Amino acid sequence: MAKDIKIEDAFNMPGATLVDVRSENEYNEDTIPGAVNIPLLNNEERAMVGTVYKRENPVKARRLGLNLISPRLPAMLREYEQKASNGRDVVLFCWRGGLRSQFVTYMLDLMGFNVYRVAGGYKSYRKYINSYLERELPHRAVVIHGLTGVGKTEVLKGLEARGLPVLDLEGLACHRGSVFGKIGMPLSPSQKKFESMIVKNFVASAKQGVFVVECESKRLGRLLVPQSVINSMKMGYNILLYASIQERIHRSVKEYVSGSDANMQSLVEAIQSITRYLGNAKADKLVNLLREKKYEDAVEILLLDYYDPLYKYPNGPDSSYHLSVDTGNINRAVDVVAEFVAGLPEYGIPVNGGVRVGNRESPEGSQGSQGSFA
Repeated sequence: MAKDIKIEDAFNMPGATLVDVRSENEYNEDTIPGAVNIPLLNNEERAMVGTVYKRENPVKARRLGLNLISPRLPAMLREYEQKASNGRDVVLFCWRGGLRSQFVTYMLDLMGFNVYRVAGGYKSYRKYINSYLERELPHRAVVIHGLTGVGKTEVLKGLEARGLPVLDLEGLACHRGSVFGKIGMPLSPSQKKFESMIVKNFVASAKQGVFVVECESKRLGRLLVPQSVINSMKMGYNILLYASIQERIHRSVKEYVSGSDANMQSLVEAIQSITRYLGNAKADKLVNLLREKKYEDAVEILLLDYYDPLYKYPNGPDSSYHLSVDTGNINRAVDVVAEFVAGLPEYGIPVNGGVRVGNRESPEGSQGSQGSFA
């Protein structure tokens, strides 16, 4: 017999097949992580039914929906049989637990599936996400700072490979956060999907009690970092990464200058967008250097004359940070940061939703090793 369950209960059914029965566009905008999409009505059909619902009445809209769905029911059933093989439970949801999920639940129940339906549908999931992000985060943040090109993203990836909890906001947003931030990056997710991925990350790191994150502004392209994440960064441990200007130039060229055209058009457009900060003469010089393929010379000017004055981070060890690390050797830098994180008093103390479990000191009360690890 089909059962309605809460969204929290759905998260505790890891072996179940989670199915989003909404249209493709709804699914692509955002969905519950791990859900597959088996639309009851596709994009065009949903629009047609919605139009009849508004212009005529609900009964005619339902009749139209039934006519559209009926020819596809056998194929739809086979898809459920494939996705939920070996007797796996099926957990369904639509927008708000309405007719779409009710219809599919009834059909699968008749066909012998062990089927559950999320009460309130995707809307209840969004309430869960909003509730999670509206309160103080229970995890302690470890915030990576440093000038452009010091290898912050490389360090984050190295820490993640070692099993440490990393929140890669730029990776999730597909945006590096600056005027050059979209160069060579794929399409950014919707705001809702961005938030979903952030919460998924926090839930996955609940047992570790901390998360490592690069210092970011409130906005990454068109996406907004949740205020609770920003607040957690402000209260976190602070690690400074630094490197020689030669290392920074090399990393920046490798990251931004790629492809058969070296991202030329995008780089030129980005430079032109900051002409008011650089001045016409310097902007023109940068564009000419790029076109002459003198990428290192152009990047050096951008770093020293634009990025460094903008971010104002120290270019060497600084005792105002909990830890300073030379990233000339990335692997060694990752080792040093990993050792620091694993030694924090909060590390390994589980958190539960918005509740801290156990005693958790503030960074001011437990700063760990300060100074340089060159």
